[in-house]
Amino acid sequence: MKKIISLYKIIFAAAFLFITPLSAQNAQSTQRGKDTLRYRTNLNYPLQNSMYDLYKHHQADIVMFGNSLTHGAAWNELLGRSNVVERGITSDVLYGYEARLASIYKLNPKIVFIMGGINDIYNWTPVEEIFSIYIRIVNGLKSKNIIPVIQSTTYASKTWGKEFGGSPEVNFGRNREVDKLNKLLYDYAKKNNIDFIDLNSLTAGKDGFLKPELTWDGIHFKAEAYKIWAREVEKILAKYNL
Repeated sequence: MKKIISLYKIIFAAAFLFITPLSAQNAQSTQRGKDTLRYRTNLNYPLQNSMYDLYKHHQADIVMFGNSLTHGAAWNELLGRSNVVERGITSDVLYGYEARLASIYKLNPKIVFIMGGINDIYNWTPVEEIFSIYIRIVNGLKSKNIIPVIQSTTYASKTWGKEFGGSPEVNFGRNREVDKLNKLLYDYAKKNNIDFIDLNSLTAGKDGFLKPELTWDGIHFKAEAYKIWAREVEKILAKYNL
């Protein structure tokens, strides 16, 4: 059973399409500038998009927009609401989010909660580039009179990737890139009167890593972390009487 679980984690990590910590040094020299359209080679992307096209929800007041972290919860059940849909795709990067904005607009939502950036950071995309795409997404939502909510990019724990050669040192370095991105996002949100949910302040330890008790593999959330996240989402929804 332990061997099966370990194999599952390795397969899931590969599907997540991170540049693994083992290849981190090579990634800096070979991946930068080559992964901007990585979503086009993400097998999850067309599969999940086709499912979202198939679903019968044609309108939803609330959209949870993200990657596998967002995709890890049934948000209508987690929030106890029928007017919320989840639009997360495992391994997605922000260029992928931008490419599927039309599918979000079609839902005619009142508010969209954005969670993203960690895949981009593990693809060694420069923080400034990640931030610029993120802001284009935010502005796209605003242009359709949709309320955007920026959610902090979350950390990895010390153990992320250890099954395939990862190390705490690489994860610590990537988490500091997360800090840089979140600082840019927070400052932008504050300047432009946009709500910002700081999940890292609620899920990270003093060591600058995701708390191990909140993750099952070093980066993806357990139920307790989703409970924390949902509570913050509810606060924003109450603010807008949604």
